[in-house]
Amino acid sequence: MIESTLPAIDLVLPSPVLIVEDEPLLQQRLHNLLLQLGYKTNDLCIVGSLAQAHLLLSKQSIALALVDLQLPDGNGLSLIEQLRAQNPSLGILVISAWSSEETILSALRAGATGYVLKERDDIEVIMSIRSVLRGGAPIDPFIARRILELLPELTAIPIDTSAEALSDRERQILCLVADGLTNREIAEQLFISRYTVESHIKRIYRKLAVSSRTMAIRKARENGVIK
Repeated sequence: MIESTLPAIDLVLPSPVLIVEDEPLLQQRLHNLLLQLGYKTNDLCIVGSLAQAHLLLSKQSIALALVDLQLPDGNGLSLIEQLRAQNPSLGILVISAWSSEETILSALRAGATGYVLKERDDIEVIMSIRSVLRGGAPIDPFIARRILELLPELTAIPIDTSAEALSDRERQILCLVADGLTNREIAEQLFISRYTVESHIKRIYRKLAVSSRTMAIRKARENGVIK
């Protein structure tokens, strides 16, 4: 079992989980990995196309999304944008075979929380899912290297001078996020609940007009809010 090879951590398992993947073998793989995390089959909504995903979303909200990009009826980017617009704090992990710079950056700009390649083994994929559940933004190592190589070519995010100022507590929490602390670790350090931390982070996202921890850190640094 994969779980026996990984350190045990206290995970909150938001549900339902939307899995958007058209290949039956990969559907079963993700199903099994989520069961090993502690989910039940009834917590999982598995669809194989954009049309099925849109139909499901018209009937219910979801708490976590695992999305492929190459689907029979189109590209998953539009779905990611819809999910992000509906819920700015939603965890959205792309699990895709595509690794081109344009695809990766487009997914992150659309609002993906993280991006991992399908070729990774089960332990790497389950660790990426765990990271999203803990409030992280996992990026496949290969993808991270490509993004670092592209940084000199990327246009800096413009400073939004109209953005609402962060409070002292929000700046403190954002600094801890930038240091790599999880929501639970921030809560323990500041002697507040994890849910209070999550509320502060949602307000930070709204004030900075961003949709992920990575984007919040980058924009805050560019605006001089944090170092």
